[in-house]
Amino acid sequence: MMLYPPMAELVNKVGSRYLLVNLVARRARDISQKAEENEEILERKPISTAIDEVYTGKLTIKALTDEPKEEEDED
Repeated sequence: MMLYPPMAELVNKVGSRYLLVNLVARRARDISQKAEENEEILERKPISTAIDEVYTGKLTIKALTDEPKEEEDED
């Protein structure tokens, strides 16, 4: 059975399987919650929608810097 979109392509877009799973799960929960709040019936499963968003590039991970910006002291 072939999966669409291919897992390898999804991982390449995000960077790692761990990040992919977290990104998709977080987005799927967000989709589900918004649909519930608006009393909407979803035609597709939230997971499928989130995976498609990653595959098309609509959903990406924002890079965070390791070091926070330091404020300059005025002496």
